[in-house]
Amino acid sequence: MRIDDVEIFEVRLPLVRSFETSSSKKSSITHLLIRVRHEGLVGWGECAAPVDPFYCPETTETCFHILRDFLVPSMLGRDWDSIEEFVGFHRLVKGNGFARAGLEMAACDLLSRSRGQSLAEFLGGTRTEILSGVSLGIERDHAALPALIERYLSEGYRRIKLKIAPGHDVDVVAAVRGRFPEIALQVDANSAYTLEDSSTLEALDDFGLILIEQPLAHDDIIDHAQLQARMKTPICLDESIHSAADARKAIEIGACRIINIKVGRVGGLLEAKRIHDVCREHGVPVWCGGMHEFGVGRAANLAISSLPNFSIPGDVSGSDKYFHEDVVVPPIMAENGSIPVPTGPGLGITVMEDRIRTLALRSWSSSTIT
Repeated sequence: MRIDDVEIFEVRLPLVRSFETSSSKKSSITHLLIRVRHEGLVGWGECAAPVDPFYCPETTETCFHILRDFLVPSMLGRDWDSIEEFVGFHRLVKGNGFARAGLEMAACDLLSRSRGQSLAEFLGGTRTEILSGVSLGIERDHAALPALIERYLSEGYRRIKLKIAPGHDVDVVAAVRGRFPEIALQVDANSAYTLEDSSTLEALDDFGLILIEQPLAHDDIIDHAQLQARMKTPICLDESIHSAADARKAIEIGACRIINIKVGRVGGLLEAKRIHDVCREHGVPVWCGGMHEFGVGRAANLAISSLPNFSIPGDVSGSDKYFHEDVVVPPIMAENGSIPVPTGPGLGITVMEDRIRTLALRSWSSSTIT
């Protein structure tokens, strides 16, 4: 296998509803879509880094730079027969997981298509459908939250995730739990707290939550271990985990009991699978988080979620929850809280290339490399 050319498109889609976390609020999503070609075959990947550096150090801008100036030149004109070999071309690039993940996803799509395999089969997936949850941003109008939850429960979603932040936590969770005493409920702090807030976080133990996601610093596991020792509710790490080695260390010191795997954050599908395997060996369940992916990245999330240890409903909900119109057909949709894993070759969806070219804020082609 040899990739003949690469194109990068920066695409923005408006959100159906604005989304607020402890660090940002957005009304649209801008991601990079990556097209690779080998003879008559085309593969697609999505770089789902945010436009701002509030979730992680990477942004859309840094990813465009790293892809254009380092990752793509490192693999053009080189033969490879496995994703391990392909990823090896980038071994000198430190960090920049979202950029690496986008290009690797396109290569996985291309290689699995060439073999006539679905991406899920290519990765070793065993599930034919995944259970879907929804993530709700911070709602400043607390009265609107119950109606939103009712709506998504009526659509069959299996789990509700609430974003929390200092001043928007215990009272909000108490009100939701009081209204919905039986639902599967979890919260996500996006690193908004410190150990000084332990009493607030410990108060969340009273609400029967599935987990509390990333309450402390984005790069911490030590303080999380101290907090987990004081809490009944499982802590789930997200931003702190970038590799299988990170996952192993966090588990061994007791920093978490659950791990959220995001393909972009960990540098690609190959590392995501390695983290899955480490967690499975240690009896730690995992679930698939989301970055408001378009249909390309959403299809890849479905494929990785088909691995057996993804036992908690993830954030891979129907694209209609976020976008009026996606960039793939058929659109990825949830029915009664379940989404079928695509069975067609590669990602198993058709990318609307003409729509992407029309929407692109900017684009780049490797044909410009001299």
